[in-house]
Amino acid sequence: QVQLVESGGGLVQPGGSLRLSCVASTSIFSLYTVGWYRQAPGKQRDLVATLTSGGRTNYADSVKGRFTISRDNAKNTVVLQMNSLKPEDTAVYYCYAFCGICLDRTAWGQGTQVTVSS
Repeated sequence: QVQLVESGGGLVQPGGSLRLSCVASTSIFSLYTVGWYRQAPGKQRDLVATLTSGGRTNYADSVKGRFTISRDNAKNTVVLQMNSLKPEDTAVYYCYAFCGICLDRTAWGQGTQVTVSS
């Protein structure tokens, strides 16, 4: 079973930056589409950004131009660089991996809290 371990959350002031990292425990990480979702209190879990094995990215409209997703297949790592953070970005952020042709198709991280507040 693929395990995803996130790090990098915390408290930041509006306008600040945070960098989230997620390390996957699979030797075929390069085959996976990876991404980040977030869930604010009382709300559903929403897509933030995804990055396919082929390098295609997709971002939620609310984070376009502020967040950047990237991956390092040699280190089994996906990174979410978050700039110009807003209070409405406050949520638990979850790392996600999906591979339609793999034995372990889907994996989720345990979540990391991001709080944007002055």
